[in-house]
Amino acid sequence: MEDRQDGTSYAVVVNAEEQYSIWPSGRDVPEGWSPVGKEGPREECLAHIAEIWTDMRPLSLRQRMSAENSP
Repeated sequence: MEDRQDGTSYAVVVNAEEQYSIWPSGRDVPEGWSPVGKEGPREECLAHIAEIWTDMRPLSLRQRMSAENSP
């Protein structure tokens, strides 16, 4: 990944599986994704994602594994 400042403002977005990404601010967010309320420079948004997205497994997998481990 290139370490650069591109001047673009980004929005942090999340999908139904609780997976995060960034999307250019002001552009329509793709279907299935929702903004989480964090916008700013690329590196700032990626740092926010690194802080909040601590379990990379999709939500459906986490739920299935939790159900399998329940008594």
